[in-house]
Amino acid sequence: MNSERITGRELWDWRRWATKIGADSDVSHREVDWLLQSVANLDRLTLRLQSIDDRSSIEISMSLEQLSALWLDRVEQRKPVQYLVGKTFWRDFELVVSPDVLIPRPETESIIDIALTVSNRIQQQGIWVDLGTGSGAMAIGLAKMLPDAEIHAVDFSTAVLKIARINAARLDLLDRIHFSQGSWWSSLGHLKGKVAGMLSNPPYIPSQEVLRLQPEVVKHEPHLALDGGMDGLDAIRLLVDTAPEYLQPGGIWLIEMMAGQGTTVVELLNRQGSYTDITIIDDLAGLDRFVLAKLRDEVLNIIPSC
Repeated sequence: MNSERITGRELWDWRRWATKIGADSDVSHREVDWLLQSVANLDRLTLRLQSIDDRSSIEISMSLEQLSALWLDRVEQRKPVQYLVGKTFWRDFELVVSPDVLIPRPETESIIDIALTVSNRIQQQGIWVDLGTGSGAMAIGLAKMLPDAEIHAVDFSTAVLKIARINAARLDLLDRIHFSQGSWWSSLGHLKGKVAGMLSNPPYIPSQEVLRLQPEVVKHEPHLALDGGMDGLDAIRLLVDTAPEYLQPGGIWLIEMMAGQGTTVVELLNRQGSYTDITIIDDLAGLDRFVLAKLRDEVLNIIPSC
């Protein structure tokens, strides 16, 4: 798309139009400004205060007609604004996203801080894995926060891994993260017994609930990254059963889950018998969002990986 220049008046007229049709379809006005920030060199405060003179000249990365078409896609087709502009923000960095990958959620950001808090200095210099990496958000977050660690990121989809590699390259972290294609641990056989920490945001939505999610999710985000089977716990069960073969004694097992699944996940970990220090951790909204466990020094029961 070719850039063009518009006046401040044209900008504010377009913003009023987009806000009006968005409100009619229950789309937040904040998304209008997010889209404008993505196509023009404008900050949120400037837009909120409308501090640009009507006669000012502003460069945007596409024509107003193209911008309007994008916004109509958002309003009428419920396409997420992140897919419209091909990027999103997570923690303190920007990520490329496409309909091949799940849009990283703000509530997931805390998982990196939890990993940093519960790990010791030796673990922070060890091997960490992000299973089901998607956009690469968690692997990149680990690489930025644990500069001395060896990071591995795995995903089943080659299309997804392409996006994750692009994001790592854009942030100058491609040499820090080892990407591999596979199902969960299948590409990491060489790391058995060596992993200091495992993070995962696996599919955890019960199958019957996936189609009841917001239309933005149902129509546009990859169901493979959402559908966790009949009770939403298929992938989590697998990670409970297979991780002991890969973690070091004291190694960290940390996953995101759906609110309300915490008690069941704790039961699965206790029943497996290889874990200790099992803890449910709330997100910033006070919902049970993460479960943390550590591998016992003496593993009582290891089930071979699939």
